Amino acid sequence: MRTNTLHQMIEELSLNAWPSLQTVVYDGWLLRFADGYTKRSNCVMPLYESHGQVMEKIVHCEKLYAERRLDAVFKITPFARPGHLDTLLEERGYRVVDPVYVKTAALEDLPEPADFACRIDERLSEHWLDEFTQMMPLSDKQRETAVKMLTGMPLRQCFVTLYADGVPAACGIGVIEHGYIGLYDIVTSERFRNRGLGYQLLLHIFRWGKRNGADKAYLLVVQANQPANRLYDKFGFETQYEYWYRVKSLKQDE
Repeated sequence: MRTNTLHQMIEELSLNAWPSLQTVVYDGWLLRFADGYTKRSNCVMPLYESHGQVMEKIVHCEKLYAERRLDAVFKITPFARPGHLDTLLEERGYRVVDPVYVKTAALEDLPEPADFACRIDERLSEHWLDEFTQMMPLSDKQRETAVKMLTGMPLRQCFVTLYADGVPAACGIGVIEHGYIGLYDIVTSERFRNRGLGYQLLLHIFRWGKRNGADKAYLLVVQANQPANRLYDKFGFETQYEYWYRVKSLKQDE
């Protein structure tokens, strides 16, 4: 598969795996809205060829997000169109936030997990959400939005919890499409960090993925998150491309 084709496919996989609540298609750009829960689901994605007047389009996007009391956020990939969009946004006062690596790996020679209790649900449950919320604090509104986003998805999902000392120690989500399993919301409880539990959690997710037809994995990881990057290196993940967000907050305009 050509590199550009692979990269765009991964973008589409990640769009499907981590949905928004509403999406507006606007001349090659996807405007995603999810009540402000995560930048990934509340941003403009210039994914396809664009033909309109760029500055006019930017202003229109800003208006739609401002009407919902959301910051204007653009996701900038190497294949964002038009190619000078990042420069235009910088000139308009947008700042760079959260540079991200997009990585892939083949699922080969996975060892047997260690002897930790593990629960795998194939649908979002209140049980998993309660455990995840213990490790990644969510407001009531964020929790409600997460339920709306992740319930009823047509893709194959797993919601995994690893236990240590009888309590939840690590949580994560895997989503399968086109032979890839994507990793989302991987978190280890602060109490159990630096004990290899993140590695064990991923083993369970990847082995579940292989049982259900995945032979490759992808993930999106913030570049500054060195512990996460070291963990993923153990599975042979390699960077395919990078992206970042350009953000202009409402407060900048007040």
